[in-house]
Parts: sequence; structure tokens; C-alpha cells
Amino acid sequence: MWPTQSWPEAGELWRRAEELGFRHAWVYDHLAWRGTTPWYDAYTTLAAAAAVTSRVRLGTLVTSPNFRHPVPTAHAIKTVDHVSGGRVTIGIGSGGTRRASDAGVLGGGEWTPGERAARFAEWVELLDRLLREPETTYEGTYYAAREVVEEPGCVQRPRVPFVIAGNGPRGMRLAARYGTGWVTSGRAEGREPREVVRSRLEALRAACEAEGRVLDDLVLLTGFTDEPWLESAGAFADLAGAYGELGVTEVALHWPRPGTPWDADMKVFEAVAAEHGEGR
Repeated sequence: MWPTQSWPEAGELWRRAEELGFRHAWVYDHLAWRGTTPWYDAYTTLAAAAAVTSRVRLGTLVTSPNFRHPVPTAHAIKTVDHVSGGRVTIGIGSGGTRRASDAGVLGGGEWTPGERAARFAEWVELLDRLLREPETTYEGTYYAAREVVEEPGCVQRPRVPFVIAGNGPRGMRLAARYGTGWVTSGRAEGREPREVVRSRLEALRAACEAEGRVLDDLVLLTGFTDEPWLESAGAFADLAGAYGELGVTEVALHWPRPGTPWDADMKVFEAVAAEHGEGR
């Protein structure tokens, strides 16, 4: 879902997503995205969406450390979990490096890849503790929390589920340790998307085995490769089946957005929902 329309127009789209039968409805968590404005806040949007829906699962794809500190982020997540009656899942990633989105908006020097990975690991660890424990005090290299009370905690126990985006070894270890799921786009320069996902899933399974865990949700975020997901309902079925054979359990589509690379025929979009949505 694109957080580019003001309420109540946006609310009609969230209601429509539920009516069409989608199992989950996600929103990007940015201040702006590739220079697109207006771009509304993800957690405020999710709280409003929770109030106008009753079944569809809601979440972010993805929240990152680029402009969020774990303490207020945990507070927002817990609140949306209560507003939604326990229907929220939080996608988490290390964050992009584009200035036109939200990298560097808080000032300071640019993060090296190593620092970004280290920040992400610490950020996830602290967010996990904040959402699990009644009171948290934490002192890390990049983030700190002092006597933060999060009672009564989340509706979902032991906390809201995380699906973690991480294509490298460190990110996959985080997903295996803290996630109930993992998310990828299958995009890699010069490589065939299904082969990318297949090899990443092999690495993820190894990381899960090392942690003694199995992830329930393996989410593919489409729209970043040349695959024709919304060319027709048949094309979607073929691609979803092929990725399902690899182990992918959930496919996330972009709501058609005219005038952008994510434009598509709404009739095809609705047909996909009718054939593959909740209860089909």
C-alpha cells in the first residue's frame, strides 16, 4: 500500500484491500521514498487502517534504523498491536542508502556497510527486548534505553512478530534468531530472480539450523525484477507456484500506482485477489 493519499481516501483503499481478500496489507516506512511526496507516516497509517478493517493483517515492509530509534518505535508498534486487536506484523530491515528516501536525514556521517550492519543488529536486539520485557534498560554502542516501561505489553505474545529482511549472513542470522519470518525481493544484478531466491533460502535454512529454529513466513516482495507478476492472473499463478516450490509462503504485490513502474491493470489485480486471496 502506498502512503501517498490523505485520509479518508486512503482508508477506502485499506478497506478495499480487506474486501478483495488479501491476507496481509503492508506499507513502506519512510519519510519520503525515492523523492516521492507527500508520503505519510507508516505507524499512524497502520493505526488508522486498523480502525477501518477487522480481518486483514497489517504491517511494515520495512521499518529501519535510518530515522527510527527503538524506544519510540516499540511504543508505536505496541499501540498499533492493541488498536488492531493483535493483527500487526513488523517487517524490519537495515535501511537503504538513498538520500532521496531517508538515509542520512538525521545528519552525521554516512554509515559504512559494516556500521550499518552493526547498527541493525543492535537495533533489532533492543526492539525485541522492549516488546518482550515489562521494563528495559540497555546500553549499546549505538542505542540506549533507560528504565523504559512497556506494560501491558503486546496483545500478541511474547511480542509482535518480526519478518526480517537480510540477504547477507549477518542479516540472515538476525532473521533466524529474532524473526518469525524473512523477506527478500529476489533482486541481484545480473542474476535470475528465482535462482537468487533459491540460493538465499539455502543460506537462510543453514542460519536457522544453527539457531535451532524454523521460520514460518518466507515473504517475497515483488516489483523489483522484470518478472510479469501482474501481466495476467495466469502469470501470477505461474510465478507464485514456482516460488512456492522453492519455499516462499507469502507474495507481496504493490497496489497499482499509475504513472510509475508499479502501474498495472486493476482488473488483473482484483482477479489475482479473487483467485488467491483469503478463503479461496
